[in-house]
Amino acid sequence: MKYNQSNIKKAKKYLDKGNCIGVPTETVYGLAANAYSNSAVKKIFKLKKRPNNNPLIVHYSNIETLKKDCLINNNFTKLYDKFSPGPITFVLKLRKDSKISKYVTNKQKNLAVRFPKHKLFKNLLNKINYPLAAPSANISTKLSSVMASDVKEEFGKKIKYILDGGKCQIGLESTIIDLTDKPTLLRLGGLDIKKIEDVLKKKIYIKTTTKKKIMPGQSKLHYSPGIPLQTNMKKPQTDGAFLLIKKRKIIFHNYYYLSKKNNLNEIAKNLYSCLRKIKNKGYKSIAVEKITNKGLGKTINDRLKRASTFKVVKK
Repeated sequence: MKYNQSNIKKAKKYLDKGNCIGVPTETVYGLAANAYSNSAVKKIFKLKKRPNNNPLIVHYSNIETLKKDCLINNNFTKLYDKFSPGPITFVLKLRKDSKISKYVTNKQKNLAVRFPKHKLFKNLLNKINYPLAAPSANISTKLSSVMASDVKEEFGKKIKYILDGGKCQIGLESTIIDLTDKPTLLRLGGLDIKKIEDVLKKKIYIKTTTKKKIMPGQSKLHYSPGIPLQTNMKKPQTDGAFLLIKKRKIIFHNYYYLSKKNNLNEIAKNLYSCLRKIKNKGYKSIAVEKITNKGLGKTINDRLKRASTFKVVKK
């Protein structure tokens, strides 16, 4: 599909009728529906096979549209001015008169919100009069989609329409920060936490797992290719593939490269595509070379750790 207005109109038509569609963002593709509609939001959970207690991220075109649903504060304003639109999601207090569906928040009094940077998605948001709930466009616990073809592979004919915006530029989900009280990082993502700390001029508390109320991206098993995955490896298993951080002179059929020269941005962009390709090739396991645990490398390792919790169930 080309970037044109007719595709935006088609997407709007399906959304207006209460359907779910695939949408591109700079991070990963989303499965979008009207965040004010109970019936539309329920379709997201059904399509993704997502637990009902796992809240959704809602996407807005600008801060003015957000004010209808959330209470803003100084920390939010500082981060919004610096990083939005972009790969950061804010958890804010929900207004009592908000029209956001109770299914979006799991009846919580907070809402996770984001302002996507992808031009096609921004254009779509400017054409509609409601925000879009849009978690990653994949079956729950599975690999996120970074291309329109991934979304089609995940949902087939069950999804009405996919707005094709090319391959996602970042390739990993957004950073999530809770600003309802003391700033707290809930999910590592495409924006380095150090950049957030520099703007707020304070250390950010990290809480990426929880036993109580779940926020998006906090599930223990997530981002999984559906086969066993091991990190910090020097070689693959006999029937496995080897995921390497840079090109090698010696090339084997089961070697897959995440970047040419160990570039973290390139590794992030190619991670899910490579994992999906390996799974579709029929390999039984994946070994991943050690990735530095600095900057974006922390996010990459977080995703690999959650993906590695997959266990084969013996019949």
